[in-house]
Amino acid sequence: MSNPKLPDLGQGDEKSSLLDLLNYAGARAVYRQASTQLGFADTLPFPYLALVGQEEMRIALLLSVINPAVGGVLLIGPRGTGKTTCVRSLTGILPEIELLDHSKDPENPETYWDTVKIVELPLNARLEEVVGGVNERVAIQQNRVKLEPGILSRAHNNLLYIDEVNLLDDVIVDAILDAAAQGSYTVRRGAMSGTFDSRFILIGSMNPEEGRLRPQIMDRFGLRVAVRGLTDSNDRLEVYKRVKSYKDNPREFVAQWADMTNDTRDLVFAARRLLKETVLEQHAIEAGLQLIHELDLDSHRAEFTMFEAARAHAAADGRDLATVEDVRKVAPLALRQRQSQFMIDFFHRQKEEDQQIRDAFGKIVGSD
Repeated sequence: MSNPKLPDLGQGDEKSSLLDLLNYAGARAVYRQASTQLGFADTLPFPYLALVGQEEMRIALLLSVINPAVGGVLLIGPRGTGKTTCVRSLTGILPEIELLDHSKDPENPETYWDTVKIVELPLNARLEEVVGGVNERVAIQQNRVKLEPGILSRAHNNLLYIDEVNLLDDVIVDAILDAAAQGSYTVRRGAMSGTFDSRFILIGSMNPEEGRLRPQIMDRFGLRVAVRGLTDSNDRLEVYKRVKSYKDNPREFVAQWADMTNDTRDLVFAARRLLKETVLEQHAIEAGLQLIHELDLDSHRAEFTMFEAARAHAAADGRDLATVEDVRKVAPLALRQRQSQFMIDFFHRQKEEDQQIRDAFGKIVGSD
């Protein structure tokens, strides 16, 4: 698939990259076109390009789709700011990926293409639904026990979205952490056991008023976005107009954005291909490492996430060289909330204790 050429969007200026198209669509009025029969399902997600403003949120999600190594996204903000709408709107622009089918011949798997999907984890999901378990219906009807995979297995090679992630039961959080760390998980039911692949892009959203997120799962999100309501009155009015048009006639509204949605999906696919060739310039690496040092961050996920996000940002802009400017753009997303005041205080107390030990030992044996 060659790099698609974006259409003239009404101002006589053709947009040359995915970032250009994203910024254009978020700022301009609805892109009008003749309605066509597109065969949409009954549930039609709001078009990703029709979202107004919220540049950080849209770009963070886009970078994670382009480069799964970024480590997913956590959206933090009050209710009603479009977090869930934005995540679900990704459905229209998710690319196809090449997969391997081992079912017929494990040693010579067949290749096939499938579209990345969004798998949602309900807040009230039971552990058996998340990891899988015995199919009781098959056991009763066919008198045989079958171990079936759960939501984490269905999320393999897809996006796993958890709304109100801070309200999950600890046992569910632990299962997600294990799968995210290993890329697979094992289910044991009596004498039966099964291991399932589970490599996914983790997307979470939460309202901090409703409780904090456990540090263990917080650390699994590569990028963090603070989502606030729009402050410009014109932007808020545009949100109202678009949402009303969508609610009045979802099919027509989605059709109006169909061409731009298709263009964006092609560009996401092209950016994922370009990412394989995208590298960081040396100056960008040096500046990023110096920033980590200045912020005194302990987690090595900090620089990994930042550099992978910078590569994705360059690929989204149609470039195979990530520069200092790319690092500058993604650094707040990758590094915010990675400082821990608890750990800062802990290491400070540790230094004080070490000094007390050295001083005491010096008094006993003398010092040079």
